Amino acid sequence: MFNPKFQITPEINLAITEIERVRGFLDAIKIKETWFSEMQEEALREESHYSTHIEGTNITLEQAKRIFEGKKVPGVSIDVQKELKNYRKALNFVSKYLGKEDPITEGLIREIHKILVKNVRGDNADPGNYRKIQNYIVNYATKEIIYTPPPAIEVPILMRELVDWINDKEKESSPILVSGIAQFQFEHIHPFLDGNGRTGRLLSTLILYKTGYDFKRLFKLSEYYDKNRPAYYSALQSVRKNNMDMTQWLEYFTNGLKMQMLEVKEKGEKIIRKEAIFEKAKALGLKERHKKVLLYLVEEKDISRAEYVKLFKVSLRTANYDLEHLEKTGLIEKKGVGRAIRYSLVLPSEK
Repeated sequence: MFNPKFQITPEINLAITEIERVRGFLDAIKIKETWFSEMQEEALREESHYSTHIEGTNITLEQAKRIFEGKKVPGVSIDVQKELKNYRKALNFVSKYLGKEDPITEGLIREIHKILVKNVRGDNADPGNYRKIQNYIVNYATKEIIYTPPPAIEVPILMRELVDWINDKEKESSPILVSGIAQFQFEHIHPFLDGNGRTGRLLSTLILYKTGYDFKRLFKLSEYYDKNRPAYYSALQSVRKNNMDMTQWLEYFTNGLKMQMLEVKEKGEKIIRKEAIFEKAKALGLKERHKKVLLYLVEEKDISRAEYVKLFKVSLRTANYDLEHLEKTGLIEKKGVGRAIRYSLVLPSEK
């Protein structure tokens, strides 16, 4: 039977505590559905981009956005575009299991893999079926074999043991730890000829979604992996180097999720401020131009008169009038003197 070895270190405990705090924050806040929809769309788009980018799709986030918008993106192959869209389809498929108590099955994992590799890399490698030959993980730069997964004959047994462990309701582990452990073990088994990294990351997401840790579908953990790939691969390799002890990997995994959650919390707080500003601007009968500068200040620290003129294409006289008017409403405040004067948003908590 699969029996993972790890210790819950102070670093893991701290990360889980922070994650739980953000989970409570997201459950408690009341935000218009349109704001959540925009944030979810952005998170799904970015998760699809970063997860496929790890595997070698050499495109930018802006190019990925254009692809999802159905626009032409010169220089990006049809295969890369299909791979990106497939990941999005697989994410949507996984989202159907939000909060569902049905057990995770091997069939479900194989279906995720099938969606991911359909008509792209891996499509000729028996989509949805376990490999029947040996595969290897190779350093693409040096062509050196860095890991040899278990023999193909062991894959069905190892996958059955992993799925049984995931569904074991008697184990006393946080769903966050279960998610991280399952991701490593899946990638360790490497059950398919291709697409294992993407499938493993989606399996991790599926576990979080099913156990109520969907965080409003706003997190994109693959961004954390992609922005420092050496650290990601090193964390995975640490388990094998430490006699299959997963502690170091789990510290890395939980820290990544914590960082994502803090980013989500910051975005949520910004939206709360935006809604408060919209309400006050509406009550004061402010012009659209005034609303735009207030929204700008939600994202940016402050603004000068010269920047106001350039950004909103108005005269210096109009800029002075607008900024003085907004200052009188109490929504912004002036700091500095002379040419160094800058205007910043007065946060609701500061009033």
